[in-house]
Amino acid sequence: MFAPIDPLLAPSRLAELLADPDPARRPVVLDVRWRLGGPPARPDHDAAHIPGAVFVDMDTDLADPPGPAGRHPLPSVERLQAALRRAGVRDDSLVVAHDDAQGVQAARAWWLLRWAGFAPGTVAVLDGGFRGWVDAGLPTTAEPSRPAPGDVTVRPGGMPVLDADEAAALARSGVLLDARAPERYRGEHEPVDPKAGHIPGARNAPATDVLGSDGRWLPPAALAEWLGGLAEAGEGEVGAYCGSGATAAALVLAAEHAGFRSPERPVPLYVGSWSNWSADPQRPVATGAAP
Repeated sequence: MFAPIDPLLAPSRLAELLADPDPARRPVVLDVRWRLGGPPARPDHDAAHIPGAVFVDMDTDLADPPGPAGRHPLPSVERLQAALRRAGVRDDSLVVAHDDAQGVQAARAWWLLRWAGFAPGTVAVLDGGFRGWVDAGLPTTAEPSRPAPGDVTVRPGGMPVLDADEAAALARSGVLLDARAPERYRGEHEPVDPKAGHIPGARNAPATDVLGSDGRWLPPAALAEWLGGLAEAGEGEVGAYCGSGATAAALVLAAEHAGFRSPERPVPLYVGSWSNWSADPQRPVATGAAP
């Protein structure tokens, strides 16, 4: 059995786990580097990655094809299971995901694994991402990783989700957090989706605010204070969304890491997010800084 790991893992701690003399005890490392609207990140992985890490594509492995359900809808069980097995993930694996954006994007992989049935303490995000690993002086390689195929069975439903109607209701009756950048929330700039603005009643909580000036995640107490201020000290129901259901997973992770929500009561995620909401001409849109 593995000792439980925190949902955020320092590079030095990941290095210790990867140095375990028993290969079966080493975590599976998923490289989920991704750029919104930019060139594919696979060449970055091929040029340099954490030894043993396997590239997993945000668009094609961690989501079904885009459509009315959003730009990153939930992947089918078959799609996600195949991707995880290719990466060598077993039912009893520890799994650590990283990106090159301090972990905000890798939170999507963390959330999906939890949704797929992985227990708390078995999945983590690398704090500081690939940059943090490199800055710590830890080794990288261009050697392709060839893990033995995994045997993981995806069991969906491990994390709560919201649809558009439920998100709208939560924005009225509780607290719905919008994890996008402030200018997108206010409707001043919308680079991807059909309409600019936010779900009426939602409050802006940029996912990048989970980070300190050093690019590492804020300590749990600071995260709890930030979330408590946004959600009125954490009373009542709280949900999260973003542009396509990727970065809002960072708010779910932050709430658990901070103890703001327990693993038994995670923050629900509106997976379709703004890409689903704005595609429906009947859905109302709010603009400006106020909910």
